Amino acid sequence: MKKQLSFTSKNNFKGILSVLFLMFFFLGKAQDKQIFESPNLKEIIKTHKTVAILPFNATISYRKQPKDFDAAANKEAELKLGTDMQTGMYTFLLRKSSDYSVVVQDVEKTNALLKKNDLIDKLSETSPEELAKLLGVDAVIKCSYSYQKTKSEGGAIVLTLLVGFGTGSVATGALTMQINDGKDGSLVWRFYKQMAEDVMSSPSAMMERMMRKVGRNFPYEKE
Repeated sequence: MKKQLSFTSKNNFKGILSVLFLMFFFLGKAQDKQIFESPNLKEIIKTHKTVAILPFNATISYRKQPKDFDAAANKEAELKLGTDMQTGMYTFLLRKSSDYSVVVQDVEKTNALLKKNDLIDKLSETSPEELAKLLGVDAVIKCSYSYQKTKSEGGAIVLTLLVGFGTGSVATGALTMQINDGKDGSLVWRFYKQMAEDVMSSPSAMMERMMRKVGRNFPYEKE
């Protein structure tokens, strides 16, 4: 009898955890994407022929900082992540180029011009219209990506096994992407998306999913 009660209690506990997870999951889904469009969006983007993707402002953080945390190494990883994300977005949009009304400037050319003018590390201090003029484009795409480790993989695996399905997210990635007009620097379009990285996924897989979300909402899509 005691064994049966114990088995029933465990099942009830797993059931409660499952219900709670699903509640938080769907509540989070309702808030994980935000899009802003200028009232004059369609009129403005019709004048754009070429756009440039700037290097991402990437940050890597931890909910609980590891004991062996190295600030210098973390900064280096952030810079690499920023250029990797820039290249990843360029490659994705390039694959879909026939679907869009603009040409995306090669990121190697973008970065070379920024380095030549000593602006690669001063993007936040330079206005969008100045950057657009320097790069010779009609608009600039500015992005930030925040990657936060929320728990250990070991703890996530335990939670997944306890509840019975893949619920153990180990990190979150938040992408903010905006398009600024090259003439006056005004904000034309802004996209925000947050996604959880499951214990069985990888940062590269999460990045690909984000790019697909961006692609479906990109304002330069041909009608």
